[in-house]
Amino acid sequence: MKRFWKTVVIDDQRGIRLDDRPVRTPGRVALALPTDALAQGVADEWRAIGEGEEIDPRAMPLTGLSNAAIDRVGADRALFAAGLAQYGESDLLCYRADSPDDLVARQAAAWDPLLDWARTRYDVHIEVATGILHRSQPDQTLARLSDAIAARDAFELAALSPVVTIGGSLIAALALAERAATAEQLWDAITLDEEYQAERWGRDPLAEAGIAARRRDFGAGVRMLELLAG
Repeated sequence: MKRFWKTVVIDDQRGIRLDDRPVRTPGRVALALPTDALAQGVADEWRAIGEGEEIDPRAMPLTGLSNAAIDRVGADRALFAAGLAQYGESDLLCYRADSPDDLVARQAAAWDPLLDWARTRYDVHIEVATGILHRSQPDQTLARLSDAIAARDAFELAALSPVVTIGGSLIAALALAERAATAEQLWDAITLDEEYQAERWGRDPLAEAGIAARRRDFGAGVRMLELLAG
């Protein structure tokens, strides 16, 4: 579809209107946003489409995440939250290298503060393993982390979804949601292993392109969280 509208406005329900026609999600529900800041961000994505240009969903990440919040997450918020909670069972931050020493040290420096925060914030014990063999977390730990993500509303869950899935860490996403760490700190933490390998063996253009795409999706989730808070 190409741009056919002249004006983009936000109505009194924080819905987006194109020449007074309401924008709807793929599920045909009115695209209404929970905060003024997010409504403005979504409206700006529609305004940025040039006259006669094709709509590129990749250039409209806030719209896409908002559609998902309404159509997918809102349809069964508990089920969606449970899917994200599963990442707590094998959280990236809990699986460490046993060598070389510099990688071990870098993982500890970047990941231990996040685990220490989670232990204190949720009053839980978190197991840390060396290698890739699965180590179960205590049931109480999983329950409390699950409750923490389940307490988020549909829009927050949609925003946190790329942060959790790209990073492979529920704890990192919760730290971001609760402002216990910055987005830049978390990005550096979840890409630490890849960055280490690139420094050691060189950078592969295909791998770098993949990382850039993940960074865009991660950034979209971060931006949506910021606009939800605003």
